[in-house]
This record gives sequence, C-alpha cells and structure tokens, in this order.
Amino acid sequence: MAQIPSTPFPPKCSGEPHMTDHVIVTDEGQIRIVRMNRPDKKNALTHAMYAAMTEALNSANGNDAIRCIVICGVPGAFSAGNDLQDFLAMATGTEGLARPVRDFLPALVHCQKPMVAAVSGIAVGIGTTMLLHCDHVVAANTARLMTPFTNLGLVPESASSLIGPRLMGHARAFAFLVMGRPLDAMQAHEAGIVNTVVAPEEVDNEAMKAAREIAALPPGAVAASRRLLRGMPDELIARIDEEAELFKQRLKSPEARAAFQAFMSKNK
Repeated sequence: MAQIPSTPFPPKCSGEPHMTDHVIVTDEGQIRIVRMNRPDKKNALTHAMYAAMTEALNSANGNDAIRCIVICGVPGAFSAGNDLQDFLAMATGTEGLARPVRDFLPALVHCQKPMVAAVSGIAVGIGTTMLLHCDHVVAANTARLMTPFTNLGLVPESASSLIGPRLMGHARAFAFLVMGRPLDAMQAHEAGIVNTVVAPEEVDNEAMKAAREIAALPPGAVAASRRLLRGMPDELIARIDEEAELFKQRLKSPEARAAFQAFMSKNK
C-alpha cells in the first residue's frame, strides 16, 4: 500500500484540481477527494456547493480511473448543513427543497464508487444524513452529529428515515432523527454510522488509508459486492421523493414558520 501522506490532504497530485467556489475536487491517482471548504461558515452548504458536489459524484461514475471517493470538510466542521439564507429562501418559496439539493440526494444514491467520509467537528442535517450513504466513515473523537429536523417543524431527508432505523434500530433512530438528540463520535460508532474514531489530526490520513485500501481491491468485485450490500436504489429514491414532498409541505406549516421565527430572533 502506498505511503500515507504525513500532511493533511488534499496532497499534491498529477491530476488537475477542480475548484468551484467552496468545494475543491482533486483526483489523486485512483482516489477523488471532494473537500467542502467554507470554514468561515462551518461548511454550510450553498446551492453552488451542492451543484459542485453533485458533478463530482456523477462524473466519477463514468471514470474508470477513479476507484474511491473521499468526502471531507475542514478542521472543526464536516458540514453545518444547509446555508441559512438558502434555507430561509426555501422556507419562503414554493418549491420546497431547492433543485441543487434535489439533484445531490439522488447523486449519493446512484454513486457507483465507494465513498469514504472524513468527519471532523460538527455534522448537522444533511451533513449527517449524507454519511448514511457512505461506505466507510472516519470521525474525529470531537465530532458531533446532529439532525434538528423536527425542532424546525420539518422531517428527515436523504432517505435517512429509511436507512436510519435499518442501521441503528427504530428506538435509537427515533431519538436521533425525531427527538433530535445528538450523537458524539463514540455513540455514532456504536450506532453503526462511524467505522473508526481517531484524534482530529488523524482524520484525513485515516480516511485516505481506508480509501487506498478500497482502491487496491479488484474494482469489479468491489462494485458487485457493493451493489449486493446496498440493494436496489429505487427504494431509496422513492423514499427521498416522499421525504421531499413532506418537507415541502412542512416548510409551509405553522410549526415550521414559528420555529424559523424563533431561530431568527435568537440569532439577531
């Protein structure tokens, strides 16, 4: 196995890095690194960031040179979830989840390459639910996963209402996704969301180590085995669509409007 870089990735590579606003996509040999890079906002996802990540996942599907994808953030933050201004625009609009979000969620389901996540610090909302689609998750011992959907009068998304109970059981999924009780790194490990917990400074290297291990395996066997483990995508897509419709309805509910108003008043 190749030597793990001693410096945080993205390491130097021969491929051309692709930069779109606050997402940096770099191909290092057989590994595509997708880094959310908006540290001043704790990687709160804008529509442009969703679009860039969707393109990175979709374009990897047709690239035989890419055998694994690493999704990562910055020190202290994997992702704080939806950008507040974009989220408020969804709350006051008529379409529910914005198109870039609706494109990103199926891209997670249809991604044909194994996905490794490197989670440092907070992961909120979609920052957590996207982890349920990853094949291997490395988290810092300081990581904290939060899904405050119902606190905002909303419902879970990204097929988390289907994957969550299957992964961790109904009772634990209810506490996490409905009651909004956060998970620290070890609790997420016990729940089956996280594979490995390491010190914050080791998250990137440990994720790259796992990605290299996956990339070194016979790709055809990995792809076939992964399809067996994940099952048919139609069920997940149907649940994403159902969640999105309910999310749209809930955005217009008195409960959600009251929650947004209280949140905005608290943050003035």
